[in-house]
Amino acid sequence: MKLKTIEVEGKTYAEVADGKPVYLSDDGKEIAFDAPATASTIARITDESKGYKTRAQEAEGKLKAFEGIEDPKAAKDALAKVANWGDKELVEAGKVEEIKAAAIKAVEDKYAPIVQERDTLQTALHSEKIGGSFARSKFIADKIAVPADIIESRFGANFKLEDGKVVAYDQNKNPIYSKSNPGNHADFDEALEILVEAYPHKDSILKGSGGSGSGKQPGQGGQGGGAKTILRSEWDGMSHADRAAKAKDGFKVVDAA
Repeated sequence: MKLKTIEVEGKTYAEVADGKPVYLSDDGKEIAFDAPATASTIARITDESKGYKTRAQEAEGKLKAFEGIEDPKAAKDALAKVANWGDKELVEAGKVEEIKAAAIKAVEDKYAPIVQERDTLQTALHSEKIGGSFARSKFIADKIAVPADIIESRFGANFKLEDGKVVAYDQNKNPIYSKSNPGNHADFDEALEILVEAYPHKDSILKGSGGSGSGKQPGQGGQGGGAKTILRSEWDGMSHADRAAKAKDGFKVVDAA
């Protein structure tokens, strides 16, 4: 990718669009690099993740007390053996199993809430960072004709949360890098646009990419003459799984005439 330039009176200048330098990608597409907006987005995402990171770090700190315990079952067995080292009177009174159970339960009761809190925090952070990115996406709002949750059901698996940041991967499990900021991972909207561009049924989800075709009624599947369509009223009554299947099959949501 290289900077697009123009020549004026024998001097070469960078071409600017809306105050932003314009670059040419390898496929000839013009990309205006918005450095201030990129910096602002990074700052916003960093601020949003602070609360989740703090809680996750607190949970991890609590788990440090259990460092070195690679095999929970072996640890329980060890506690059970210690319980057997009680006084002879306890053994004779049949208290061994009771002591074992009490020792094991004490460890489980202390350990389980910490694990649960950690898992809950990780799930919440993943949902907020990735699910929230789809919900707030300007690319989806401006360019996509189907609801954001359908786009998430189709492309959500291409995004992973790594060190608190959303990183996108293509269908070959390779990270997607930015064309406007070489050497860095593409931000969410840029990565999603690249994924959509490679999607075989992109015409069925992009705005202004086709209609229902002459003589077609909303809700009818169509080939050749136009995209497959489904009424929004029918769409709203479908399950999430059915919506995902329809979107994958190339259906486009339309309003009743």
